[in-house]
Amino acid sequence: MKSEAASHASFDIVRYAQCWEDADALVGAMHARAGQTFVSIASAGDNTLALLTLDPERVYALDLSSAQLACLALRVAAYRCLDHAGLLELVGSRPSTRRRDLYAACRPSLPAAVREFWDARGAEIEAGIGGAGKFERYFALFRDRVLPLVHSRRTVLRLLEPRTREAREAFYEREWNTWRWRLLFRIFFSRFVMGRLGRDASFFRYVEGSVADRILGRARYALTALDPAANPYLAWILTGTHGAALPLALRAEHFETIRARVDRVAWHAEPLEAFVDRLGPRSVDGFNLSDIFEYMSEENTAALLGRLLGAARPGARFAYWNMLAPRRRPEALAGRLAPRRDLSAPLFAADKAFFYSDFVVEEAR
Repeated sequence: MKSEAASHASFDIVRYAQCWEDADALVGAMHARAGQTFVSIASAGDNTLALLTLDPERVYALDLSSAQLACLALRVAAYRCLDHAGLLELVGSRPSTRRRDLYAACRPSLPAAVREFWDARGAEIEAGIGGAGKFERYFALFRDRVLPLVHSRRTVLRLLEPRTREAREAFYEREWNTWRWRLLFRIFFSRFVMGRLGRDASFFRYVEGSVADRILGRARYALTALDPAANPYLAWILTGTHGAALPLALRAEHFETIRARVDRVAWHAEPLEAFVDRLGPRSVDGFNLSDIFEYMSEENTAALLGRLLGAARPGARFAYWNMLAPRRRPEALAGRLAPRRDLSAPLFAADKAFFYSDFVVEEAR
């Protein structure tokens, strides 16, 4: 079974220099017990590393892109070689004038191919590796060119101040939700613009309806129902840093735990379906599938889920996000894979990566 995404998109660049799925939801979806084996879509590595807080025996990180795996490898080296403050500076969560020195401290711990990759990207390192992806550059364009046409820097910073929900809703309606905000948001987050500048255009092949209207509705939820002051993903989009809040893997309370366990992560540039076939039956306790089904037909989604179930232990959890293309377990797999809406619903209600339309948790029978 050939990966459908690989047939339509190029994977020779850093598409995502951060994981834009909320690791709190991912970790909350898994069993909280030591000694598990996880299979995780690598992306930039943040959520793969977040799984180490569950004390697993092994986390296998997979990606079709060697560039994405280079992002994970540099993060692993940063946990080994830097202190917590240095890690945040290297990523770009905090300001820094010493990122080249921080990279130099990590460099001896990198595989040769990864050193070569990052040695050629001095400007990206100096700016913070968390901004080095195509998706992050898309957000930077929004932040630097579009947002100033809508709101002043002062208004943006006021949005990120702590408030009650009632006060957030009042601020949104009175000061944020202007006609200019709605107009420019719909243009910039349209299928055409996002496909050209943010994600690959082929990733929208199964999406129907208005992309921008769906994301605009989710943005309102993030700015009112959720607390912007506690949202690192929103802070990065609007300011270019994580602000006071941090994604799970970057929080101080998890730094030493992840540092002590990074040797439990193994990464492979290999299609997911081929890798789990090699692992064999009943070998995996949890799957972080990111939003991979967004890029697949319903038929291929069903086929891949069936393939993964062959490697799943009884009770194994499957966690994945839908952004614009709805995907869930097909009825043909009802006897083998059960929905866990009791888990997914409250986790999705608190999901800080607000542009997704659903968070799915399913469990192997």
